[in-house]
Amino acid sequence: MMQIDQIQLPDFPLLLAPMEDVTDPPFRTVCRENGADLLFTEFISSQALIHKAISARQKLDILESERPVGIQLFGGDEESMSLAAKIIDATSPDLLDINFGCPVKGIVSRGAGAGVLKDVQLMIRLTEACVKATRLPVTVKTRLGWDEQTKNIEEVAERLQDAGIKALTIHGRTRSQLYKGEADWSLIAKVKNNPRIHIPIFGNGDINTPQKALEYKNRYGVDGIMIGRAAIGYPWIFREVKHHIQTGELLPPPTVAERVDVCREHLRGLLAWKGPVNGIYEMRGHYMKYLKGLPNPKELRSELVQLRTGEAAEAALNSILERYHDYEIPAAPIELINYHENCAL
Repeated sequence: MMQIDQIQLPDFPLLLAPMEDVTDPPFRTVCRENGADLLFTEFISSQALIHKAISARQKLDILESERPVGIQLFGGDEESMSLAAKIIDATSPDLLDINFGCPVKGIVSRGAGAGVLKDVQLMIRLTEACVKATRLPVTVKTRLGWDEQTKNIEEVAERLQDAGIKALTIHGRTRSQLYKGEADWSLIAKVKNNPRIHIPIFGNGDINTPQKALEYKNRYGVDGIMIGRAAIGYPWIFREVKHHIQTGELLPPPTVAERVDVCREHLRGLLAWKGPVNGIYEMRGHYMKYLKGLPNPKELRSELVQLRTGEAAEAALNSILERYHDYEIPAAPIELINYHENCAL
């Protein structure tokens, strides 16, 4: 077992990365059921939270079945981060995570997310403001640096630890890289092997197969792995990674019945959380991710995106299961999409 402050986690935990427009309660639930050990909300703007923006407040919703779960916060102003941390504290998540890694232009231009990488002093002040404002354990997710010339993660990790954080997740790219090229975990390993570092260090970036997860665990010695894009439409990645690490064997890919079942559970969760109109609308972006690999994808997509009620969606999923229940979708590496391209932030 390992701990983040008082939070008990299994040995070598798998974390679900916070992703805007992705990691809402229904999606987090299916990831938890398929093996994710620690979940994170979509990232929340400190300014929006303070000014009571409905969308920001809704992101604070947590189901008891999700725990342990962390709420992720971003901002570039010490006062607003402190006030937002107090608001988050009152909602009683298990931890507060600070986003110093999101590369989206709309966030970076506000001097938040990965934009803070250009000012380490500000990063430390923002972190200290949150640590002082909340009783929750505070963690951070960040990147190697702003660009190739400023890969300062070793110094940053020490200073963040000194500021009071209880764990650190590092994405193996700079902000300038966005999601291009291959994530470099060698600097993550240097942070983990630094004798001054005593908090858990989690690696993030490009994990899309159980084999790669095991290889990176052994090669870089991190305390756990955070998985983001690979889980979109494929929450089974968590159980597959766990099984491979524990046994050295590979699980077969999910059956069509399993895919339809999880798709249906996600649909029902969205309907309950967002209501019959918004739930149906938001589910349109998820159907084909779960059903990827089935024949006639254009026809399926056309059929599913026109659905207007939960009853119609349930009937359509039942029909798909009847048509393809014997179809075997072959195992293949998960394609890591750049979901940030369409990020509303």
